[in-house]
Amino acid sequence: MMEFFKQFPHLEPYGNPQYFLYIIGATLPIFIGLFFKKRFALYEVLVSLFFILAMLVGGKTDQISALLLYVVWQLLLVFSYKRYRKKRDSQWVFYLVSFLSLLPIIFVKVAPAIHAPQSLLGFLGISYLTFRSVGMIIELRDGVIRDFTLWEFLRFLLFMPTFSSGPIDRFKRFNENYETIPEREELMDMLEEAVKYIMLGFLYKFILAHILGEILLPPLKNLALQTGGFFNHYALAVMYTFGLELFFDFAGYSMFALAISNLMGIRSPINFNKPFLSRDLKEFWNRWHMSLSFWFRDFVFMRMVMILTRKKVFKNRNVTSSVAYIVNMLIMGFWHGVTWYYIAYGLFHGIGLVINDAWVRKKKALNKERKKAGKAALPENRWIQLLGMVVTFHVVMVSFLIFSGFLNDLWFKK
Repeated sequence: MMEFFKQFPHLEPYGNPQYFLYIIGATLPIFIGLFFKKRFALYEVLVSLFFILAMLVGGKTDQISALLLYVVWQLLLVFSYKRYRKKRDSQWVFYLVSFLSLLPIIFVKVAPAIHAPQSLLGFLGISYLTFRSVGMIIELRDGVIRDFTLWEFLRFLLFMPTFSSGPIDRFKRFNENYETIPEREELMDMLEEAVKYIMLGFLYKFILAHILGEILLPPLKNLALQTGGFFNHYALAVMYTFGLELFFDFAGYSMFALAISNLMGIRSPINFNKPFLSRDLKEFWNRWHMSLSFWFRDFVFMRMVMILTRKKVFKNRNVTSSVAYIVNMLIMGFWHGVTWYYIAYGLFHGIGLVINDAWVRKKKALNKERKKAGKAALPENRWIQLLGMVVTFHVVMVSFLIFSGFLNDLWFKK
């Protein structure tokens, strides 16, 4: 069987224009079926399996084996907890099942840091599949979802357009969307959206990200490293070039995923909403990698605030939210990888969100005092908003420089 998989062509998801000829040709019959109010479930499965296998193979079958082990593991955990949750509700059982669900991704992320092999569990897309399975466990605990079939679970977990890098969906929203075939007028809107996403995605990923990441960034990095020192003007150029390349590359990929989702009759959640127009750091995280940000907000930050408040760990609620911000963003940093620059990136944003909230509270208090004194509130005109955008943009770019790992090369030359 594994010899058969080795013969599969390797297709990098959304990696080149040729990929789109294959995937659009394969998903077009699905869209036509939806137009006539029919879902070709078996055909969807075959198309999804083909493209998932094609993105995982490359002369080797390690990732396929890892995916099979992972799916069986998550299936056992999620269905066991679903059965348990119908009768009991112990928080320690919930914590244990959540930890066991996270265990594969923990091993995959920690393994490189301790120089351990990870081929047994690592495969493309494991992070995003973990968000889906853990999210289901949390929503089972909360009563948001109560029952689902094996087919519904696998359909959600292995949804092909968003398999490798998101966006991250929620089971209830996805399942309701899948089971309700859009009307023809809505389908035509979705087709129009898909064309727009593909065209814009090509501009972002294959033109702008290529120019920034393949043409401009390598020589700038070399010049910065040759100049050396703690920081230099070439490193500044690296900061802006990498930050913009990161956005155009990832936003372009996300648009491709949304387009193919539309062709399969699913409106996946958007990931980017003009993030560089954000007036503060909190707004930035409501616009940048939104499906990840909202997942952490709902399942980590809010739960942490609730637990700390219930246990009365801190008397001041502002301290509670500040601790939750920092821990939440640190976990996000660890999720990217166990290296000092990913962790520093998370800490940077955690502290930034604390400062952001402190300023909002201070501004509110100042306006209250000014109102009592008969004075006008602090100005909130377009120039102030523009200043907020400029400051936020530069703060974010500094964080992206940390995230890039380039400072590791600059500061710790081998």
